[in-house]
Amino acid sequence: MYQTWTDVNWVLVTKDAFSRVLANVIGFVPDLLGALVLLIVGLIVAAVIRYAVQELVRAIRLDVLLRNVGVETYVARAGFALNSAKFFGLLLYWFVIIVFLLAIADALDLDEFSFFLRDVVAYARHIIVAVIIMLAAFVLANFARSLIRGSVTSAKLHSPGFLGALAWWAIVIFGLVQALVELQVAEFVLTVVTGFIYMVALAGGIAFGLGGKEYAARLIERLRNETGGE
Repeated sequence: MYQTWTDVNWVLVTKDAFSRVLANVIGFVPDLLGALVLLIVGLIVAAVIRYAVQELVRAIRLDVLLRNVGVETYVARAGFALNSAKFFGLLLYWFVIIVFLLAIADALDLDEFSFFLRDVVAYARHIIVAVIIMLAAFVLANFARSLIRGSVTSAKLHSPGFLGALAWWAIVIFGLVQALVELQVAEFVLTVVTGFIYMVALAGGIAFGLGGKEYAARLIERLRNETGGE
């Protein structure tokens, strides 16, 4: 025979459901308290590491080096103030926080959140490497520009500024492409960016070919005369 709703002992059913929920909550409380303790420890450790990193970056005077190579100008154009100590301190701070959150997610069996955090931690490495690539590109670009300007001026040739700027842009664009590769940018986006760069280079070459033939001939002739060529 089937039971009707009048035959069910609703008091007992409600009591059993409440007991199960209460048991689950009570069983979850120790894990929750452990997660809170771990989070507090993570915040403390992250703060200590941030302070240590900031003091280390200030001690090696990284900002002075970046100003000397001209990085501050481009950072200011982007609307930021050059403060490498704060940047690297915050970067390590959030890295440590994410690592502790990952441990908490594993402890609480939050699988989806754990997978997300693992992806964030894995991708953070690419961001750091991309930043280093761009910094190195700016340093090398400024060095090459200064070297070429000085060499062309010493050789008493024309357009030292143009040749220096050409070298600067070539190195920076190469660094940008490598940074995009490191960031694992979608192949389509990278193809578009690379195509745009080639288009600009081609347009510049055509413009120079159409309007600078006479200048190029005079420059080659002068080089031949100065080097004793015939």
